Amino acid sequence: MDENHSEQELVRRNKLKELKEKNINPYPSKTNRTTIISTLIEKYKDLASGEEIQETFEITGRVYAWRTGGKVSFVDVRDESGKMQLFVSSGKIGQEVYDDLKLFDIGDIISASGNIKKTNRGELSLNTEKITLLSKSLRPLPEKYHGLTDKEMIYRKRYLDLIMNDESRNLFKKRSMFIKEMRNFMDEQGFMEVETPVLELIPGGADARPFTTHHNTLDLDLFLRISLELHLKRLIVGGYEKVFEIGRVFRNEGMSTQHLQEFTLMEFYWAYSDYNDLMDMVEKLYTTIMEKVFGTLKFEYQGDVLDFTSPWARIDYREVILEKAGIDLDHYPTLESLVPVLKEKGLVPDTKLGRGRLIDQLFKKFVRPQLVQPSFLINHPLDISPLAKKQEDNQGYVQRFQVLFAGAEVGNGFTELNDPIDQKSRFAEQSSLRDNGDDEAQMTDDDFIEALEYGMPPTSGFGVGIDRFFSILMNSETIRDVVFFPTMKPLG
Repeated sequence: MDENHSEQELVRRNKLKELKEKNINPYPSKTNRTTIISTLIEKYKDLASGEEIQETFEITGRVYAWRTGGKVSFVDVRDESGKMQLFVSSGKIGQEVYDDLKLFDIGDIISASGNIKKTNRGELSLNTEKITLLSKSLRPLPEKYHGLTDKEMIYRKRYLDLIMNDESRNLFKKRSMFIKEMRNFMDEQGFMEVETPVLELIPGGADARPFTTHHNTLDLDLFLRISLELHLKRLIVGGYEKVFEIGRVFRNEGMSTQHLQEFTLMEFYWAYSDYNDLMDMVEKLYTTIMEKVFGTLKFEYQGDVLDFTSPWARIDYREVILEKAGIDLDHYPTLESLVPVLKEKGLVPDTKLGRGRLIDQLFKKFVRPQLVQPSFLINHPLDISPLAKKQEDNQGYVQRFQVLFAGAEVGNGFTELNDPIDQKSRFAEQSSLRDNGDDEAQMTDDDFIEALEYGMPPTSGFGVGIDRFFSILMNSETIRDVVFFPTMKPLG
């Protein structure tokens, strides 16, 4: 046996050799398909057993089963739309051609032409008069009845998962619909879809460690974007009033069931609105997508039933920290005063992260896991919101909200900070945190500050990670289940 190929693979390669010797092209350029399988199934679903339609059709697909009995074979073929049985007889296609079918295998991609009939057993079939090989499969498919079940193999070889598992194919079709309906909603609300740079001189808009790359021609170090925010707000400065983008962002951070290093983010910015307007719109956005894609506002997730029926609760950040953790943030206005209290709560605070990040750790440990039903968490501390506008009547808090459900953040919005002097001061505070060792603190973007100095109207903005949002609605064990090709460590 060839050390690089299994016995089955060698058999298939020998068949490939024999096909070529017979001048049968195993990889032709095209076919003359006239219809897809689902169209035939729908059109002739009421055909009576034994009845036959004389019109000729040509279909294509991958072979999933092949049952031979003497002069007749039954072949199950599937295209993207559905599955159909081929009824293949030596009398119809000729004995020589029928004998050559021994060179075909499960997994091969073929075309078949013939007329439609329903067998006496009630199976709608293509009464085949011609079969053409379109692509010879040199590797056997996973075992039929067990399919592809190993999670790591599914992520590494998603194409096999899609070949073998109807559930996976349907999930990703639904994901496509999900994004389409999100885009449709934004379009109906009058937002213009735009594209902004993936490569940035200064990564901004989020607290995250960026990936780095290098532009050879310019001899310039660049970052892959961690959010879409700062370029979209530049467009608001430029005069557009409603913009949105759906795009990939990249964060060089830890892996978990709810985190990916690259993911799809949707962000939009809306001039002359504030975070109260934004919450109303976001609630409508979420419920509209759910009803159009899933036909319901109730979803089971990890044993809980999430009910997205409006209106959603609005929970004050300071009040819920006091309720769930027993800490009144106003009593601990400095990093030095907060650290001992966190230690009493069992946390190990890293003082180089700053007061805001430590408050966020407190929230994630004691509060967020308990917020199961859809809600808006509002009025965050200023320390953790360097891009949000302050509350007019309480300067220690900002006009911000997070969408929370299933114990996770699934959306973040706020009234945008448009005061360039205040923004520059907050960037300086973030830079100080970076200097002290917090490599996720935000960098100062002087060009963005300059843009604000030309004047940005009152604006609200919102962002949501589509992968996490969709994975929860699908009751997935991990966010990687809803991504075609998640990043994996190489084998070996």
